[in-house]
Amino acid sequence: MKAQRQREPRGRVPEPERGRKRKPVPEREGAPEPKPAPLPQPEPGRSGAGLVLCSLVFNAAFYLATTLFLVLGSPLLLAPRSWAMAGLAAHAKTILYLQRVIVGTELEVRGREHLPEGAALIAAKHQSAWDTMAFIPLLHDPALVMKAELMHIPFYGWFSRKFGMIPIERKKGAAALRAMVRAAKERARAGRHILIFPEGTRRPPGAPPAYKSGVVLLYEELGRLGLSCVPVAVNSGLYWPRRRFMRYPGTIVIEFLEPIPPGLARNAFRERLEGAIEEATARLLREADAA
Repeated sequence: MKAQRQREPRGRVPEPERGRKRKPVPEREGAPEPKPAPLPQPEPGRSGAGLVLCSLVFNAAFYLATTLFLVLGSPLLLAPRSWAMAGLAAHAKTILYLQRVIVGTELEVRGREHLPEGAALIAAKHQSAWDTMAFIPLLHDPALVMKAELMHIPFYGWFSRKFGMIPIERKKGAAALRAMVRAAKERARAGRHILIFPEGTRRPPGAPPAYKSGVVLLYEELGRLGLSCVPVAVNSGLYWPRRRFMRYPGTIVIEFLEPIPPGLARNAFRERLEGAIEEATARLLREADAA
């Protein structure tokens, strides 16, 4: 007679399975990281091949226009800075026009009433290279906080110095932050808008926030001059994705939010800034997804 197989007690793993490797279950620490938002789908009547062609034409037009502005506009390096800034704004408007005509990407600006006429700190979400251009015509004589390495690029770096942008050498740590603050105060005393991307680099839509300390220091130091901070939300990464060739039709929204008055404690300011930008940006992404 065959020996009867002993029944395993409940809750125990059968003997043959005890040596089998089991796939580890990752531990959950806090809330899961949000997935990047999906990219827009092709419009009805426009095929994927059509989008590729539009992206190809637009990218060619973008680089051609940018090269022409840099080369033909090089005499502006010897002209007053205001002339050079006018050329920079003209370049941004040209690119936005080409993007609208070729790709079908519109621009909507909300909350203009929140922009002070005089100097202010503008802290914007950064999802795309598009952001560095589109803000120029919207702000008052903007001074952008940018990576110092970009200053070494021929023409681009020369013009950035001419525009009076604010370089920061992040490798130098505290010394770089002090230099950034000195430059920002100088520009602010001239009545300019100081534009900073608090996360320091482009982040894909839906990625978890990664705010740096530079914006907190600027808020604190410029607050001594009585300047407020205007948070800004965008959804640009849906239509001009970072590190990608494709461009998509739709409506890019820039939303200027309620200013944060000076004088808050560091942690309170950081929480308020991050909360305002991330909540508004998430709303813009939902709106785009529902459109």
